[in-house]
Amino acid sequence: MAPTEIKPEDDILGRARVRDTPELEAYYDDLAKIETGALWTVANDIEPWEPTPKSAPVHWKWSDLRREVLRAIDLVRPEDAGRRVVYLRNPQRKDVSAACGWLFSGIQTMKAGERAGAHRHAASALRFIMEGSGAYTIVDGHKVELGANDFVLTPNGTWHEHGILESGTECIWQDGLDIPLTNCLEANFYEVHPNDYQTTDIPLNDSPLTYGGPALLPQLDKWDKPYSPLLKYSWEPTYEALLNYAKASDGSPYDGLILRYTNPQTGGHPMLTMGASMQMLRPGEHTKAHRHTGNVIYNVAKGQGYSIVGGKRFDWSEHDIFCVPAWTWHEHCNTQERDDACLFSFNDFPVMEKLGFWAEQALEDNGGHQIVAD
Repeated sequence: MAPTEIKPEDDILGRARVRDTPELEAYYDDLAKIETGALWTVANDIEPWEPTPKSAPVHWKWSDLRREVLRAIDLVRPEDAGRRVVYLRNPQRKDVSAACGWLFSGIQTMKAGERAGAHRHAASALRFIMEGSGAYTIVDGHKVELGANDFVLTPNGTWHEHGILESGTECIWQDGLDIPLTNCLEANFYEVHPNDYQTTDIPLNDSPLTYGGPALLPQLDKWDKPYSPLLKYSWEPTYEALLNYAKASDGSPYDGLILRYTNPQTGGHPMLTMGASMQMLRPGEHTKAHRHTGNVIYNVAKGQGYSIVGGKRFDWSEHDIFCVPAWTWHEHCNTQERDDACLFSFNDFPVMEKLGFWAEQALEDNGGHQIVAD
């Protein structure tokens, strides 16, 4: 489904085109005195011809991010900051601290032996591990160990905390949350654990050990939460699944070989408001452009290449981050001739789908490719 393409300047019945007069101006003043207004004065702005993104496409270079994030280790303690995070700021969404649309993202770092206090909030959260060893997270008593390129859930309302083992190294991961959306809906809350940290007798890594098998569920499954019981999606089986998929499919003309992370119980998205995917671009592959409702934030898990977003080319390498605002043309290219490239991404697609707002459109001009702006 895609909105009907009509030029904004077209004079079409049903669109507001009232010319102001002194009598109307006086009428508007009287309406304002009783906190009201005339719909026709704002209708064309609040009911656009097609989705109108308020975010700009942005590319955050890993070399820049890593340098500044590591500086924070010597400047602030996690117990003082709550979380030692450098957040990604979209120049057009500064008012809500969003990275893209209603999605928040930041880069968090901890050093060996550090442990951040437990807390919970209405916003859903996810982690994508970028660097280091020895990291772990505890979600409602379920402790899981984390490695590079692992995708981890901390669903809304769950107690969660993070730490690094004494035997570990400095670790860096990307956070993704729906904080701006939750605040927009005036539904957010934040609570610190009454004991500062969780205590648990649940076996280590019980979540991936129980639910991480290939399309298998335990016969005695009793999980009744509205989010995935699999809290960690490991990189190795994810990459293997992409390699296997490549043997059986040509994938999507717009996203290459793309697999979305799922709730193993339902096959749906892992969390209520955010989805995530891992996609592979074959050597030299250049996808066609499309656009859709919903915002996406990408992290380069492997390889190098470029993406064209809204007519602007972003050349990326491992762990660069870039965003694609809603209803913005985008395409991807793996510039390597002998190796694949992989892109992790998270999005707000579950919200679009549940509310019936999902729409997608392919670019038909110029062979399906954008013209790159200077």
